[in-house]
Amino acid sequence: MEKTSYFAHPTAIIDEGCDIGEGTKIWHFSHVMPNCKLGKNCNLGQNVVISPEVTLGANVKVQNNVSIYTGVICDDDVFLGPSMVFTNVINPRSAVNRKSEYAKTHVGKGASIGANATIVCGHDIGKFAFIGAGAVVTKTVPDYALVVGNPSRQVGWMSEYGHKLEFDKNGSAVCKESGQNYKLENNTVKRIN
Repeated sequence: MEKTSYFAHPTAIIDEGCDIGEGTKIWHFSHVMPNCKLGKNCNLGQNVVISPEVTLGANVKVQNNVSIYTGVICDDDVFLGPSMVFTNVINPRSAVNRKSEYAKTHVGKGASIGANATIVCGHDIGKFAFIGAGAVVTKTVPDYALVVGNPSRQVGWMSEYGHKLEFDKNGSAVCKESGQNYKLENNTVKRIN
């Protein structure tokens, strides 16, 4: 038996050609399909499906019952909540093969996607964005944005520690947990320290 630097539960299926980082854990009944790349210290919960050629950065947390389809790239430190799903075709039909039309979705560093959210393909999620539980994302989400609802709409901004930012009249905010400072200018948030 080949020694690996990652853990896979005996019920997990890992297809040929996958590159799985050291310290990654793949739990019960999950399937990692061919040519996927999973970074170091990822955690795939129970019943997760990773379709061919998906890329996950380091320290990505994938909760139970998540489907990540071909065309998705997640940067480091992304959180994917229970039963959330990505799509990869805009107009699927059972009788029409659209594998050549898979749309891409990029999820930026540190973004969190809540339980039961749906990310419609072709719409990127910015770094440290926060997608509320059950949201249906139908457009690109900016860095640090907080979006909720169906279809999703932006209702605020989030810190890198996952707290809603309250900006003063000068466009400045401080994360209550980390003390990090943020600036809001031209509807764009940047961390300034």
